[in-house]
Amino acid sequence: MSAPLSPWPYPRWIAHRGAGRLAPENTLAAFRLGARHGYRMFECDVKLSSDGVLVLLHDATLERTTSGHGLAGAQPWRELAQLDAGGWHSRQYAGEPLPTLTNVARWCIANGYHLNIEIKPTPGTEPETGRAVAQLAAQLWQGQAAAPLLTSFKAAALAAAREAAPQLPRGLLVDKLAEGDADMQTALQLACQAMVLNHGLWDAALVAQVHGRGMRCLSYTVNDAWAAERLIALRTDGIITDRVDLFSPAAG
Repeated sequence: MSAPLSPWPYPRWIAHRGAGRLAPENTLAAFRLGARHGYRMFECDVKLSSDGVLVLLHDATLERTTSGHGLAGAQPWRELAQLDAGGWHSRQYAGEPLPTLTNVARWCIANGYHLNIEIKPTPGTEPETGRAVAQLAAQLWQGQAAAPLLTSFKAAALAAAREAAPQLPRGLLVDKLAEGDADMQTALQLACQAMVLNHGLWDAALVAQVHGRGMRCLSYTVNDAWAAERLIALRTDGIITDRVDLFSPAAG
């Protein structure tokens, strides 16, 4: 039984972690660079500090993208705020700080940009992180025309987000398809508006199946022209890319 597609206010092109690899990921510098390339929607990763501040960071640990060490979720915001989150990328961005979700939300709202917040919990904090992201997002975007899209690989995080702010749209991230239609059933149980898949997983049948259940089809991380052309031909709804320098979002 088919369902009508949910309303979709978001553009097709989404800048991965702000500006892909052209600037230090998950920093305001990256968001600004992505915007200069014409992007109007951005993806970022968010997790909790030990004292409950929502911080942009992909990894569970700090070493790869900051001057810090150890488990990010084990440190308070006052410590995380002192870290250099840009020097690892290039000298140009040395001293760039880790932003909070509040920082990024205010920038997006002020400029009329859309945001895809990936809930990226420190292992073992899935419900707490999902709940905190949804509560803060609902507060920050209250009264705005388009709420942020909340996504996660962790069903427990999405379930907690749904409980905390059911009005916010959600998407289930999938890297490898489970047996049968298990992922589809999980997305439906979580009342998701989208499934966000590793781009190579999509084919015409799966797009039709997801659309037929009323959900949108998004893809990550698409960095080659042939892959983007294939996804556009399949009539998918969103493309997350590092290559903000290659793909013009104005192209549709």
